[in-house]
Amino acid sequence: MTYVVTESCIRCKFMDCVEVCPVDCFYAGETMLVIHPDECIDCGVCEPECPAEAIVPDSDDRATPWVETNRTYATEWPNMTRKGTPPADAEEWKGKPGKAEFFSAEPHKD
Repeated sequence: MTYVVTESCIRCKFMDCVEVCPVDCFYAGETMLVIHPDECIDCGVCEPECPAEAIVPDSDDRATPWVETNRTYATEWPNMTRKGTPPADAEEWKGKPGKAEFFSAEPHKD
């Protein structure tokens, strides 16, 4: 089992999860984070840290449409080892459904 970042992260990208990950398996895109499934050690410490509740085990049905997105972009986006600044409007996007249309394949930029 591994953990997966779902669409709930899109446009929120709080990054609290990055701070607690003992293996630095988070990678950042323009609008969301992903977890590298081959690096995740399944410790689960990231899941309760996510204010957007965007991280779920891969056995959760909510993870299914996002497993390949996590796998693909974890090899293309930069690794995040420290919490950055979330988007200014992150709280406004928190909890909104149907955010998949706002996904961007572009990598995170400092």
